[in-house]
Amino acid sequence: MLFDGLDSGLRRDIAKSSFKPITLFVAMGLLGAAGMAQWSRDPGGRPGGFGGGGSRDRAGVPDWERNAEMPNDTFTFARVQYGGSRRSFGGWRVDYPNADLNFAYRLEQLTAIKTDPDVEVVQFTNDKLKNTPFVYITSPHSMDLADDEVKIFREYLENGGFFMADDFWSEREWDDFYGVMKQVLPSVEPVDLPKDHPLFNHVFPLSEKPQVPSEDWYRSHGYSSGQEALDNGVTWETKRYENYPPKPHFYAYFDKKGRMMGVACHNTDVGDGWEEEGASPWYFKNYSEPKSYPMGINILIYSMTH
Repeated sequence: MLFDGLDSGLRRDIAKSSFKPITLFVAMGLLGAAGMAQWSRDPGGRPGGFGGGGSRDRAGVPDWERNAEMPNDTFTFARVQYGGSRRSFGGWRVDYPNADLNFAYRLEQLTAIKTDPDVEVVQFTNDKLKNTPFVYITSPHSMDLADDEVKIFREYLENGGFFMADDFWSEREWDDFYGVMKQVLPSVEPVDLPKDHPLFNHVFPLSEKPQVPSEDWYRSHGYSSGQEALDNGVTWETKRYENYPPKPHFYAYFDKKGRMMGVACHNTDVGDGWEEEGASPWYFKNYSEPKSYPMGINILIYSMTH
């Protein structure tokens, strides 16, 4: 297994006591008490991460001490840097590093998982991947993997790794991602998880599959505010859809033994609720707090305990 060292430490701790399952009411009360963050998207962009390593430019995200007694039993949030993006900013880099730093902070704050205050960027060909049990992929429809990356990604998943793909919308973007994953796992068909699947209730009970748009999505729909868009039932970003309203999907990939190897969050942008939690009190209250953080923590802890 790729993660034998992790199994003896972090995985065991998570399975035993670890996050000490917190009800939605209590956990969200803690988040509310902590208050909305004051950090958000940096208009000028920030350095850090191209080719490896996290950034120490924390943009106001609180720092904390690592566990000195068990430095190897600390979870580090990692995202994948891939090639082939069709976006000038870089599909893999969307929302980075704000989303990653914010999520790591909330994971440390709301659970008993010892979390690294720094975040990582890994490549499929990087040896760090072997010690990274969970990876985050943004705009996955824009991936274009080389043959060696396809092979390594397949081996990573088959040997215990897990991916969370996020922030892609419309049938066209799904088809692009589906094609990439068919190269990686040619014999696996993704399963659109029903809303009663344990993934949506593993730590935080969610009554629906969360659809999270960017914090300013309402403007492209012609609304004057997020509340106006929400009142009209519009919670999706502008794309060319075949069916309206475009519903969120959470497609799971299972191995032959039934272990979930990854989940693709389609027609939703869970990570934007992390990145933009400080954009406004309204966005924090309606998306970051009740949808993005609960869903992200559910996916992460489910992956680490199954």
